Amino acid sequence: MEYTIQKLAQIAGISTRTLRFYDEKDLLKPSRINSSGYRIYSSEQVHILHHIMLYKEMGFPLEEIKEIIYSENFDPLIALENHLKRLHKKRDDIDWLIENVELSIAYQKGEYKMSDSEKFKALKKKIIDENERKYGEEVRERYSVRLAKEATKKFMSMSEAEHNKMNAQGEQIIAILKDILAGNHEKEKELAAIHKSWLMFTWSEYSKEAHLGLAQMYMEDERFAAYYNGEAGEGAAKALRDAVHKCIDEI
Repeated sequence: MEYTIQKLAQIAGISTRTLRFYDEKDLLKPSRINSSGYRIYSSEQVHILHHIMLYKEMGFPLEEIKEIIYSENFDPLIALENHLKRLHKKRDDIDWLIENVELSIAYQKGEYKMSDSEKFKALKKKIIDENERKYGEEVRERYSVRLAKEATKKFMSMSEAEHNKMNAQGEQIIAILKDILAGNHEKEKELAAIHKSWLMFTWSEYSKEAHLGLAQMYMEDERFAAYYNGEAGEGAAKALRDAVHKCIDEI
């Protein structure tokens, strides 16, 4: 079956301008141009557009989507299965949020008394869910499922005092990074040592290789880099990586 650009846009719920843009970017070319100069799309293009829209919903930039769907190793079934897993995870997150908002409403109305331990547990669960959403796949891919699970377990068993100490060390890391960016490189060893201590709040075991790999990821992954550079100043992610690599054998 074939579709005009207007019909395909209507079916997909997008604009014809978007389809023309995809054509210009070689992301979705029409199957042919008819004698009147109109773009005509076949069922194959509909199938490709479906995957483009799925990956867009996942947050992938168009250039990465193009590389994925036109790769020789692209498997539509695996892509759909992975998307389904993400949807289930998103649904679980929403269900958890609904439950906690309902409890908070009941608490504000005086219908439910939430203990401090429940509030703290809810906070930890929120942090874990947010980290899973942002970094879960990378952590499992770079390290292992076992280590990821052990880190989650250790974090959930953390006391409020330990959590406060962990946050304090996180703030200390940012403060030292600011000093280093200002030219005080004598603090590099202190930074690497505190970062190691901070990691051990959630790591079940320490290895230099894992520490070096994580520090490298801070600089290479734009999300981590944006965090450190935003909190401490431009170049902070690189400064942290450099300090860990330089002082790893001294801490």
